[in-house]
Amino acid sequence: MARALIGVIGGSGLYEMPGLSEVEALRIDTPFGAPSDTIVWGKLQGIPVAFLARHGRGHRLIPGEVPYRANIHALRQLGVRYILSLSAVGSLREEVRPLDMLIPDQFIDMTRKRDSTFFGGGAVAHVAMADPVCPSVARCLAQAFERTQADQPIRLHRQGSYVCIEGPQFSSRAESHWYRSMGASVIGMTNMPEAKLAREAQIAYATLAMATDYDCWHPREAAVTAAVAIANLQQNAARAQQIAAEAIRLLGEEQPHSFAHSALESGLVTPLEALPKDTLAVIKPLLAPTEPVPEEVER
Repeated sequence: MARALIGVIGGSGLYEMPGLSEVEALRIDTPFGAPSDTIVWGKLQGIPVAFLARHGRGHRLIPGEVPYRANIHALRQLGVRYILSLSAVGSLREEVRPLDMLIPDQFIDMTRKRDSTFFGGGAVAHVAMADPVCPSVARCLAQAFERTQADQPIRLHRQGSYVCIEGPQFSSRAESHWYRSMGASVIGMTNMPEAKLAREAQIAYATLAMATDYDCWHPREAAVTAAVAIANLQQNAARAQQIAAEAIRLLGEEQPHSFAHSALESGLVTPLEALPKDTLAVIKPLLAPTEPVPEEVER
């Protein structure tokens, strides 16, 4: 099977990764079913990358239907060490304008119906989520923004909390004001449980959140609609792809160690010898520490 150093998960409006060479379409089986779509493997500037459209090409899956466990498990099977999540969000702060971008450093999980762990069935793990975003991956995203978007009118915000709601409906005005009172900066529907599962899979994770609207709290701006959100996202899609490509180059050069890469050393509670055989088979791909990918990848 091909190996990849970096996984890119494209959200709404981001269904491909331009610039890949030696492209292959990979269909990967997981204990949790099939991923959202075929994983597109290729090399970008010599760095092996796996791209996955979160909602499927053609945008077929609502946020609650995305097979988050299958997506992350499949990327882990490929050896992915870092995930770049590209996500559309609504802004909950005046200073985060539509078309601005933000790299969250915290998440608030308001989802209710999603399977959010690989564990259970005789295996217990409690991974640390105090700092859910890898600072090294976030730094590479920020540097990539500075190097590719310096002459653009959009702004990058380096910190903020992303509140993740169940959807697929947008918020009521009362909810939008409530999320603002929590201190959240942006609102979306997809980064949870994705970030939790990435941590359980010992993959370093960060999000480039692209603001498309002011949700529905703003006293002078119209409430968000799908048409407005998609239109603004399409304006930022090419920028996001440029930023991701440069971040991939930086991560490929540095291959920084992340605390996420050893999350299960302290997080796994059940001794391996006590794990049921079927459960061990499910979580075994997650247990080995992720390793740097050599310059020439054996396939």
